[in-house]
Amino acid sequence: MTRLTIEQSTTRPPRYPGVAEELDLDSWQDAPHSQWAFAHVSELVPTATIGHRTRADSGVDALTALDGVADLRAMLADSWTDAFLVQRDGRTIAEYYRPGFAPDDRHLLQSVSKSICGILVGTLVDDGLIDVGRTMASYVPELDGSAYGDATVQQVLDMTVAVEYEEDYRNPESHMQAQDRIAGWRPRRDTDPADTYEFLRGLKANGMHGRRFQYCSADTDALAWLVEAVTRERYPVVLAARVWERLRCAQDATITVDPSGFASANGGISCTAADLARVGWLMLGGGTIEGRRIVSEEWVRQTMAGGDRDVARNLLIQREYPRVSYRNQWWSTGNDRGNVYAVGIHGQYIWLDPQTGTVIVKFSSAPDPVSAAGNAIHARLFSEVCSALQD
Repeated sequence: MTRLTIEQSTTRPPRYPGVAEELDLDSWQDAPHSQWAFAHVSELVPTATIGHRTRADSGVDALTALDGVADLRAMLADSWTDAFLVQRDGRTIAEYYRPGFAPDDRHLLQSVSKSICGILVGTLVDDGLIDVGRTMASYVPELDGSAYGDATVQQVLDMTVAVEYEEDYRNPESHMQAQDRIAGWRPRRDTDPADTYEFLRGLKANGMHGRRFQYCSADTDALAWLVEAVTRERYPVVLAARVWERLRCAQDATITVDPSGFASANGGISCTAADLARVGWLMLGGGTIEGRRIVSEEWVRQTMAGGDRDVARNLLIQREYPRVSYRNQWWSTGNDRGNVYAVGIHGQYIWLDPQTGTVIVKFSSAPDPVSAAGNAIHARLFSEVCSALQD
């Protein structure tokens, strides 16, 4: 496949705004590249944070409000918990941070990032910039001929695109690991596409869209390209302006980018537990938080109602939630409590319990990306916490 440069693309925003030509590790310290580069060093070389206040390295254990939950600490330990935050009606009632991880520390969200992307797309739909019934190629012509070209935006949001893609986190030959390499999360191979734009253009359809649910991380990155196409801005810039700033989060979030500057919308966001809880409150608030509307009530209603259960087949999570479905990049359990959630591999969660007005955020570092045992312990944990709050 011929690589499209930024100049040849009609939908890619500038990688280095205001810089006349491409920069690299040989040229970033030289004028005129340095004006942009010196203000964005973290996008070019690995960086570390120099803290401005003392860290709570001893951890936080404030779980007395949940004393009625049997074996709570054992469940947290057994699920490799880094942070566990329970808020009800906007107020923190219980929290736990393991020793060495502080409340102000950011944590990788993995695929919880997808659900944040879903909210961002919703804001663009609300403003008439995106019609979910149109095809992806009608907004991003470069995707014509790929798996996404004739898929509708809604099909991508709901992951019912028929795409030849293997979401295997352990197989070095899988599409998932190729996507990781391109994103800079693993060592590159000489045969890898140059960037995520090229990777997405190379994915091919393997059937009719809309007939079955297929969990595919590339779908979310295709949505990120759509966001860039309709706004002519880089994904992190749009996400900040339309979601993060309007949530009035206490800290900046970060997102990983590939060599072309493409942000890993599918799993690359890091933030604090408290700031992530505000995403949950936005959803429970029907698209508003503290009186500010960020996304429409209708978008949230559709998301919380869940997707087409008939297209979700043979999923590991169905052992816990037989009526599970997926809508607008969020999971709906289909259970009697109406629980909806965002989830990332290795145990990252936003859990919403409308019955008690509760948001739970959990960060973890479980050794397995996904497992039946991991699903089971989290299902039990969230169920017992919410049941205890119901009493």
